[in-house]
Amino acid sequence: MELAVIVSFILVILGTLVFFVARYKRCSSDKILVIYGKTGGGRSSKCIHGGAAFVFPLIQGFEWLDLTPITIEVKLSDGLSRDSARVNITSTFTVGISPQSGVMENAAERLLGQSLQQIHALAADIIIGRIRWVLASKEANSIRADRNSLVDEIIKAIEPELMKVGLRLINDNINDITVESGEDLPPPPSTLSSD
Repeated sequence: MELAVIVSFILVILGTLVFFVARYKRCSSDKILVIYGKTGGGRSSKCIHGGAAFVFPLIQGFEWLDLTPITIEVKLSDGLSRDSARVNITSTFTVGISPQSGVMENAAERLLGQSLQQIHALAADIIIGRIRWVLASKEANSIRADRNSLVDEIIKAIEPELMKVGLRLINDNINDITVESGEDLPPPPSTLSSD
């Protein structure tokens, strides 16, 4: 009888240990661990990038955000300048979910559960919308005369909008800008955006 009690006690201890070990989640450097439910501090979620945390059973759940870079090719062929000149832009942007504190919480609220394709579509809409907005604020002659200034303005317009949804601009490469008459502007050197 004593042996059965000892074996039962050991099994309960081992089961409890296995349960708690299974609820301890380690986060690799290419992901963000999002813990939701009762997280304390009035927050809707708790985000961890690199490190680990215990996910309490019943009162908390967890999901992962993938930091895989997403490449977005933009071929805008109907942009309009302030003076109604048609502007065509071919560009490539690389974006990803940001691990920066304060921004990854935006990603947890707005991107959790979305596929990379859905995030790609959202980022492309933001980028195209901001390019159109910048073009609409510039005259054709200004675009022709100072392409580097235009590129800088586009990047400055895109970055804060991406951050609102938890994304960051990793790299930009605006390959070609053509203004109405078909006059090509030479490609600038690629710029790298960093945190």
